Amino acid sequence: RVILPGVGAAGPGMQRLHAQGLVEPLQRLEVPLLGICLGMQLLFERSEEAGVETLGLIPGVVRKLVPACGIRVPHMGWNRLLPLRESLLLQGVPERASAYFVHSYAAPLNTHTVAACDHGGLFTAVVEQGRYYGAQFHPERSGETGSLMLRNFLEGTAA
Repeated sequence: RVILPGVGAAGPGMQRLHAQGLVEPLQRLEVPLLGICLGMQLLFERSEEAGVETLGLIPGVVRKLVPACGIRVPHMGWNRLLPLRESLLLQGVPERASAYFVHSYAAPLNTHTVAACDHGGLFTAVVEQGRYYGAQFHPERSGETGSLMLRNFLEGTAA
């Protein structure tokens, strides 16, 4: 199993992956891959942030969150997960469990979204496509919910 963490921005993140020769190995992985925060965003095809092409492992374009009355960007703090379908990562996670988010960009809902979050509109909080998994939030800062999801990824029977 491989975990692709992420803090920062899509452009520099992809530059670093290219500079270290990791883009093609990540695209060819035959083991489960979990992207966390920016790492999840990099699993998609493209990011509006700097208009950068990302890893292309999951279809979709990551877009900037839209600020509105009472909606701050960046989205920072605890928010509820809204499960949409069953997933390896969500096994045993209570419905409407909370997770800790810190981000300004997010993937819209798509057929691979397994949990959403509402911050001025729904976005993908957890994604799963085959052996590719992602959490927009930080499981390492999300208490029991995050711990359980990481355990599910590390010990589960992922694709």
